[in-house]
Amino acid sequence: SEYARLSGVTSIVIGRSGAQRRHFWSKPALTERLIDLAPGLEIHVIPDTEAGLYYQERKSSFEIPLRPTLKDLLVTLLILVCATAVGLLFLHLGFTDATIITVYVFGVLLTACLSSGYLCGVISSFASVILFNYFFTEPRMTLRAYAAGYPVTFAVMLAASILTFVLASRLKHYARASARDAFRTKVLLDSNTLLQKSDEPDEILSITADQLRKLLGRDVLAFGAGNGGPAAPLLFPAAGGAVQAAALPERELEAARWVYRNRTHAGRGTKDFPDAEQLYLAIRSHDRAYGVVGIRCKERPLDSFESSLLISLLGESALALDKLRNAREKEEAAVLAENEKLRADLLRSISHDLRTPLTSISGNSDALLRHAEMLEPAERERMLRDIRDDADWLNALVENLLAVTRISDGSVSLQRSDQLLEEVIAEALRHVDRHASEHRIVTDCGDGLLMASMDARLILQVIINLVNNAVKYTPPGSEIRISAGEADGMALVRVCDDGPGIPDALKEQVFEMFFTGGQTIADGRRSLGLGLPLCRSIIRAHGGTLSLRDNPPHGCEFRFTLPLSEVALHE
Repeated sequence: SEYARLSGVTSIVIGRSGAQRRHFWSKPALTERLIDLAPGLEIHVIPDTEAGLYYQERKSSFEIPLRPTLKDLLVTLLILVCATAVGLLFLHLGFTDATIITVYVFGVLLTACLSSGYLCGVISSFASVILFNYFFTEPRMTLRAYAAGYPVTFAVMLAASILTFVLASRLKHYARASARDAFRTKVLLDSNTLLQKSDEPDEILSITADQLRKLLGRDVLAFGAGNGGPAAPLLFPAAGGAVQAAALPERELEAARWVYRNRTHAGRGTKDFPDAEQLYLAIRSHDRAYGVVGIRCKERPLDSFESSLLISLLGESALALDKLRNAREKEEAAVLAENEKLRADLLRSISHDLRTPLTSISGNSDALLRHAEMLEPAERERMLRDIRDDADWLNALVENLLAVTRISDGSVSLQRSDQLLEEVIAEALRHVDRHASEHRIVTDCGDGLLMASMDARLILQVIINLVNNAVKYTPPGSEIRISAGEADGMALVRVCDDGPGIPDALKEQVFEMFFTGGQTIADGRRSLGLGLPLCRSIIRAHGGTLSLRDNPPHGCEFRFTLPLSEVALHE
């Protein structure tokens, strides 16, 4: 009610059991006390007679036991003996009766601290009065008292003893409740930290079951989500040890399946499947169940603190699973959106970039067919060369598209073999752009034999693409240097040019699919921006890296790594 007043709450919805006050002096129900304390709030009470009856059946197991244990009785007796001995010592030393009374009150206080239940305190209070009367009032060693005021003294002493015991018991109870609340908070905080670090549903379920096993000291069963029902159960033993598959009777499995379907609890101590050995609870959100947890309650039912801890931890687990599911749905939605964007970019680029070479091929071939005899030989040769150039470009484009598609969907399986890098580079240079003759291409593979494990067909395509890029984006007469060596246990290949270079802001973007840098930086003058992304995908599939850096004083350097072959390592 105080929280509602400070927070500006205007209405409260609360469930109310059908339990009634047994006596006029018994404690009012929670709903009655709330109505008295917060008369200005709208309080909606939802009655539930079945819940009230169930609460009355379970309540007795949560109360402090009235029958004291033998240990409590022995502690009480020892305290009374010690208090009497101290009182006799004080009497011998000439202390007054009031001092001796405080000794007995202090003994009652110790009894409250060292025993459980209220009966020991009541026994200690009455016994203190009787012992004081027997040992310290005239005539001593009898239960009679000559002084007229002693009955009042006895009554005040009894009342003070009982009040002291009650207050001490309440303080002990509150301290215990505070300690349990602090323990619960720590457990939930630790569990929340562990759950937030998990990124797999099975791992979250295992953490939840393991935390429950540690907290409750009971065997815990964990059922993951299967196809239309709970998966096979795993047993987390109370004594610790390895997690193992659990073999359960059909009745227990039926209870777990029912809990999974209905997203509620059942089993031991409930009205559904009360003959089961476990209490089954669903890890659930509003619209789905993520799993089922079973707690062994055959020997001892859960108390109120254990129940609240269990419900709180299952709630934390459900929140973690909800968060994980939402993150994956967002990730899938982002992937779908990215795929749609790539598809749209691909269609737009193809429709735009294919039109020019196709128009050139169609126009040149039509002119040759219609007016071949009227054209000069040099003009006919130029037109045929243009047709060949455009056809070669289209062929390279189709090859890149097919390669990107195969690598993206994982259908390419690398056919690895040990290859001499010098031979692979030489073979690649025989297939580069014919305009490469306008540049000076230099190779340097060192003096030794350098072998790498690779799919030669794909690495040839990488080297060809990188050299063609250098040819297309550097002026005629530029130098293109291809070198190979060993670095950090990997084979390192570098393709350097002395052209205008690439700005730092665009260095990573050149590896993005469909990026053409405004027709100034890409893998072709008419380009879909597929060559460099394809090269990076191929190198990553080999376990290497492809990067771009400056080549001082100006120009670019593309470098990629490949695993060294076992033959080279042995040699």
